[in-house]
Amino acid sequence: MGHPFSIFERPFDPALEEVAAELLRLDPYGEHWAEVLRHTYDMIYNGQETGRYRWDQLMKTEKTHFGTLFEINAQRKFGFADGDSTDYRIVDQQVDAKRSQTEGAWMLPPEIIDEIALVATASDQDSVWSLGLIRVTTDVRKESVNRDKKSQLNDFGKRSVRWIWRNAPLRPNVLLQLPQRIVDEIFDHRHGTQRTHRLFRAAEGRVVHRNIVATVSRQLDPQKRVRYNGGSRSALQPEGYLILSGLYHHGIAQALGVPVPLADEYISVRVVPSTDETGALIEGRCWRRARPGETVEEPAPRIGEEPEERDVTSG
Repeated sequence: MGHPFSIFERPFDPALEEVAAELLRLDPYGEHWAEVLRHTYDMIYNGQETGRYRWDQLMKTEKTHFGTLFEINAQRKFGFADGDSTDYRIVDQQVDAKRSQTEGAWMLPPEIIDEIALVATASDQDSVWSLGLIRVTTDVRKESVNRDKKSQLNDFGKRSVRWIWRNAPLRPNVLLQLPQRIVDEIFDHRHGTQRTHRLFRAAEGRVVHRNIVATVSRQLDPQKRVRYNGGSRSALQPEGYLILSGLYHHGIAQALGVPVPLADEYISVRVVPSTDETGALIEGRCWRRARPGETVEEPAPRIGEEPEERDVTSG
């Protein structure tokens, strides 16, 4: 995921470095922290019920609640003990978790003065996240406070964050990658099944998380809208589309030269028969990814489906 990164402008803090070392021991590449943030975004959007997929679609109270969900989800993921006046106790150090949509805008209450803050930020739009540590002393805080006596980091404090991961990749939200007019067209149909078909047409060659399918379909058992027997696999097959599951079709994705989805993701690929026997061998024939604008004259081959596929959930 990301690579450890740090900037030191303050005196060496052994306790803070112990916490940093423990975080790296628990998650050397930041993969689990990235999962926590992705999962928290998906929880707060609640796309299957609301159809929302962007930060600016949330109510103010929901945006505020994101930080609480992030703290809870991180504690569940890593099993941190409760702190006394802080959220966690990590290697016997009091650590308070703070998340902000904007780097440096973390709100720091007076009760964590002289304690360690775990500060995180993320952008679903840009598919990046960062996480670091800072000892919250009076010299790193702004003098101004709000009604709750909370304050933010001053310029010195922002420079003094001990970054562990900086601008590491966040699993993308495909609805934020597509042009807005295309997304509007996807949602501009009364039936969830048709919206799902439009999604896989528009997102050809892009990874689609299962939560996005749920957001677009807004139906019970949204993954049923992907499968054969009435789902997008059968509806788009005559147009040359395969819809690959990361759980069972990663080999086909590799052979077709497209991004390989994870177990809770899909990728749609428009294919044509391969005349030089390169590409993916499916049903006894070789198939390759169709070039942009290339006419598809044969239906896509049928790929296998496994019943366990519907039991995979995001974390």
